[in-house]
Amino acid sequence: MNDTPSVRSSANPAAGALLAGQMAIVTGASRGIGRAIALSLARAGAAVALAARSAGALERLANDIEAQGGRAVAIPTDLTRDSDLPALVETVVTELGGLSILVNNAGMGVYGAVEHTTNAQWDAIMTVNARAPFILCREAIPHLRASGRGTIVNLSSVVGVKGYINQGAYTASKHALMGLSKVLAQEVQADGIRVHTICPGAVDTDMATQARPDLDRACVIRPAEIAEIVLFLLTHRGNAVIDDVHVRRASGAPWF
Repeated sequence: MNDTPSVRSSANPAAGALLAGQMAIVTGASRGIGRAIALSLARAGAAVALAARSAGALERLANDIEAQGGRAVAIPTDLTRDSDLPALVETVVTELGGLSILVNNAGMGVYGAVEHTTNAQWDAIMTVNARAPFILCREAIPHLRASGRGTIVNLSSVVGVKGYINQGAYTASKHALMGLSKVLAQEVQADGIRVHTICPGAVDTDMATQARPDLDRACVIRPAEIAEIVLFLLTHRGNAVIDDVHVRRASGAPWF
């Protein structure tokens, strides 16, 4: 990992907080959907490990969480470096005392026809969108199992279940993440670990703007709306389990 983690803490969350006593990792936490998820989990009482490449942005987010009475540890992490990933999990377990929630949110996009997609672009997007979540899930499972209430939330995309032209590499990476999630959900079910995937359409992020500059940003999904869905999945652990969540903007056509 890039730097020494910075732990921020304040008073313990109220006993009635929805996620009191839970410890979470959120990748891609420095901006967009990841930042919204981290803030939401912290408000609900979870101690949150913030992972991304930008140390400065993570520090600012940790400050925001602390100001709201939460607890955060900023851990600069490069998902393209295999060594950073086990180190991230171990640091979280050491600093926060365990791990019960893993949110694989970080992602990257490569856009263009398959004919013009390079090997390097293919490898880069597969590394971030599929390989890194695989490694983090593998490393996290023993700790999630020990928590007695483990949850993995993988942020996929509409392209995890559909195919759009000029998004071949991106679509393949999200299909890979969906396949991993489906198998993993079965493998860890007996351990009480739940695996969810969220497949949003266009969200108001820089990556969505890059992929679809034609969309009116006033009409797309807000990062906070995805965070609300993550919080719902984490706090509704009855006998009805939601595996995949498909989320579209209100102005878009249904996917089914």
